[in-house]
Amino acid sequence: MTIEYTGRLDDETVFDTSRQSVAEETGLVEAQPDREYAPLTVDIGDEQVIEGLEEGLIGLEAGQTETLTIPPEKAYGEPSEDNIQEFETDALREMLGGQTPEEGSYLEAENGSQGEVVHVDEEVVRVDFNPGLAGETLTFEVDIIDVN
Repeated sequence: MTIEYTGRLDDETVFDTSRQSVAEETGLVEAQPDREYAPLTVDIGDEQVIEGLEEGLIGLEAGQTETLTIPPEKAYGEPSEDNIQEFETDALREMLGGQTPEEGSYLEAENGSQGEVVHVDEEVVRVDFNPGLAGETLTFEVDIIDVN
């Protein structure tokens, strides 16, 4: 099925959308200049989108508009201490070509996941690999464009 969508947090912040106009209004275009805003085609059962969104789309028909509220356990889960990794400062500095990471910066792991540097001292660097939307309840306004 093909959908247009806008995803919001509890405080009404738009964190994602398929609509160019919404992206321009909310500053997402500046934040993600390389992103293309276009309707999304979802194959139900392929786990291309979060579980709660996929479940909410089942049974909807072309032309329908639906608001789906998705709790963290059906979205990006709750933040977990297990997703915070510690690195020896010297070893990490060597991996980064002699640079010391700063708190608030982001690192990419070998598996492609991004982590935020949350602590740096002489001995250890802690990197939080929890998804940015972990712990959040997400609301999606969805318009069904086409069902195939």
